[in-house]
Amino acid sequence: MSSFISQKIQGLAQSDIRRMTRECNRVGGINMGQGICDLPTPPLVRDGAIQAILDRKSIYSYSEGIPELRDAIATKLKRDNGIDADPGSEIVVTTGSAGSFTCAITGLLNPGDGILIMEPYYGYHLNAAVVAGLEPQFLTLRPPDFQLYEDELRASIKPNTRAMVVCTPSNPSGKMFSREELEIIAKVAHENDILVISDEIYEYIRYDDREHISPATVGGLFERSVSIMGLSKTFSITGWRIGYSVAPKELAAAMTLIHDLYYICAPTPLQHGVAAGFDAPPSFVEDMAADYQRKRDLFAAALREGGFDPIVPQGSYYMLTNIEHLGYGSAREAAMDLLERGGVASIPGTAFYRGETGEKLLRFCYAKELHVLEEACQRIRNFRR
Repeated sequence: MSSFISQKIQGLAQSDIRRMTRECNRVGGINMGQGICDLPTPPLVRDGAIQAILDRKSIYSYSEGIPELRDAIATKLKRDNGIDADPGSEIVVTTGSAGSFTCAITGLLNPGDGILIMEPYYGYHLNAAVVAGLEPQFLTLRPPDFQLYEDELRASIKPNTRAMVVCTPSNPSGKMFSREELEIIAKVAHENDILVISDEIYEYIRYDDREHISPATVGGLFERSVSIMGLSKTFSITGWRIGYSVAPKELAAAMTLIHDLYYICAPTPLQHGVAAGFDAPPSFVEDMAADYQRKRDLFAAALREGGFDPIVPQGSYYMLTNIEHLGYGSAREAAMDLLERGGVASIPGTAFYRGETGEKLLRFCYAKELHVLEEACQRIRNFRR
């Protein structure tokens, strides 16, 4: 029967992120591995979806999304990102931000094209590119600052490189790309005719008054960019699968075609729910970021007290920690020991790096209700090798 399995997925396996969730459930631990974000959904969003269901707004929507949501997104993009996008032709609502990425790499690139992925990477970017028949190419950003250097970026470009992925704020590192780094990316992209795909799903989760800069707004990149955003993290609705992209008209049209072929449309009543969420006052995202910053600082302190060496993130709700000094043979061994003896699940750094760098790291997700996070912190403080 193996003759019926596509060669495109040979060598691929379910990520350590999903595996560690299963292991966590097995031992009844606290899951700080997968970015589940099990926080309450804001009433405005929840009630908007419920009302849409009661109003029988459950039929297919346009493949690019309901007009009300695209209008709300256009207003948000202009206000918060400095992007002036036409809601009728340059915005595509997708089945999650992962759906946006799939539509971009399938609709805008060809098999055999190279796609530059920066390490540490989000595993779905890599594996989706492999399944699409692209050639993954890598630029390693080194901890703890993950700085981008122009000479290293240029050295990573190959003759067939047609796209690069920029994740800011980053999963898993929490790095936020500076304007200077984005200007380097813009210069190299223009000179080499490269598409820039930016994953900005964590744009509102940032710390210490840092500014989120959308790559499309730097160095004239909009003409060759796809900006991927979404509501899963902002509204704690990771299971709703609602994301969106903004891109020039021709690129957005190609992505809409792929979205129609693969997904038909994003869930219609849930689109109405997130559209209602755009009416939330500015204080909503400000309070959310402040709450996550308190949780970040609490968790970083617990890691230090537990003998770990945390790399404090600039944004997102993930934290890498260095485990090299703890003497484990591998990151997976460290993750399993912490789970089995400490009752806290993490993700081995090898899920985000190809080489030895990943063996020195664990990743945690602190998007938890406070009482759960406090219990996890206590377990980590009590943990000793």
